[in-house]
Amino acid sequence: MSLDSLGEFLTALERAGELLRVARPVSVVKEIAEVADRCMKAPRGGPALLFTAPTLAAGGASRTPVGINLFGSERRMCVALGVERLDDVAARITELLVFKPPEGWREKLAMLPRLAELTKFPPRTVSGGAPCQEVVLRGGEIDLGLLPVITCWPEDGGPYITLPQVITRDPVSGVRNVGMYRVQVLGRDLLAMHWQRHKVGAAHWREMAARGAKMPVAIAMGADPASIYSASAPLPPNIDEYLFAGFLRRKPVTLVKAVTSDLVVPAEAEIVIEGYVDPAEALVMEGPFGDHTGFYSLADYYPAVHVTAITSRTSPVYPTTIVGRPPMEDYYLGRATERIFLPLLKLTVPEIVDYHMPAYGIFHNLVFVSIHKQFPGQAWKVMNALWGMGLMSLAKVIVVLDRDVNVQDPDEAWWVALNHIDPQRDIRFTMGPIDVLDHAARAFTYGSKMGIDATTKWKEEGFDREWPRRIVMDDETKRRVDAMWAELGIRA
Repeated sequence: MSLDSLGEFLTALERAGELLRVARPVSVVKEIAEVADRCMKAPRGGPALLFTAPTLAAGGASRTPVGINLFGSERRMCVALGVERLDDVAARITELLVFKPPEGWREKLAMLPRLAELTKFPPRTVSGGAPCQEVVLRGGEIDLGLLPVITCWPEDGGPYITLPQVITRDPVSGVRNVGMYRVQVLGRDLLAMHWQRHKVGAAHWREMAARGAKMPVAIAMGADPASIYSASAPLPPNIDEYLFAGFLRRKPVTLVKAVTSDLVVPAEAEIVIEGYVDPAEALVMEGPFGDHTGFYSLADYYPAVHVTAITSRTSPVYPTTIVGRPPMEDYYLGRATERIFLPLLKLTVPEIVDYHMPAYGIFHNLVFVSIHKQFPGQAWKVMNALWGMGLMSLAKVIVVLDRDVNVQDPDEAWWVALNHIDPQRDIRFTMGPIDVLDHAARAFTYGSKMGIDATTKWKEEGFDREWPRRIVMDDETKRRVDAMWAELGIRA
């Protein structure tokens, strides 16, 4: 089922028994974050939360409810994307990627629907009457302090918008980018945009700064859940996030022109903040911020965004999230990316069977990869290939295992790896780009990486001993014990 708005997503979650409404007043200053953190660390991610009476930092009740942990379980991610399993999306992508030349007219006809799948979901722009522009505030009416923007952690530099779709446009190609970047509220009409140097939004800003031109920015909150997720997905720079969202939901995303710039924004958004960055101005101090590493990222200088308008629905809901020591809600957004993008990894590195980024690895610190090993040294080939691919280039530790290892189970993966490695022989170090948030790197965004070859070793790789077999009970004994289990009186 395609969900067209945040409101429809909340209704679907409530019907699935996944949403808890909180009527008691709870402050946007740390209290909502603490409640959400406890829920996120509960089994299976706890419930999604809708605070219907949030208390503003300046005191008094906000008329805008706050939704948090909405994507904080695998089941909720499936509801968001309209699938039974996240791997269902990967299967659709696999069908599109695996082409063979048609041999006859029947096969040619069978291929037509697959080709159409690529072209029928581009976003469409409408004019006037969009839900996200039912209320329009400009000039002196603008006051970001009236939005229930949360302060997450005690040492944060201030309140942060944490679940946005930040919309910019490449000044050369005109290609749109939609990214999920944290945005600090500095005043009634002033924001600080945390554009990390590896991100596409930062590249747009650098290009505009080189031209000396003001850069329009739109920050959308809400809209259909596929669009919210797509803003977090590591898509190539030339792939439109709203086209990808349309593919995910099998229905085009509806956009509308912003009221103070030529950017277009999701028509079904709850709230949109419009503004611009002026490259002639000095950067502003942003941070500190309690980040997804579980540690504070330090304050630094980033571009200021001047707000020119705030538009919204008549009765919007403000979606947000918090990050910190895992597991958190962002793990499940990353989990969706892991499953959905597996076919694309296999397209470039076909020997990959599966991969997994466990929660405690916070995406870029640890990647388990299983491969179909067919020649000596293949583990090193796979590591180098991954380190050359987009944001996978930031992976700090890659562990490569044989195809019979379930990398979705970190305990099994580590057990096999620690049994299979000779540390001096099977661990190698290299240098490369590192995530901006890695506080341990020897230099800002640059440092070392570790590759671990935990595959079975071949004679050509210098291993002349006999490799042992894993201990597994035979199937016949298992069947006999299964048959007698109820009679044994063992509750286990």
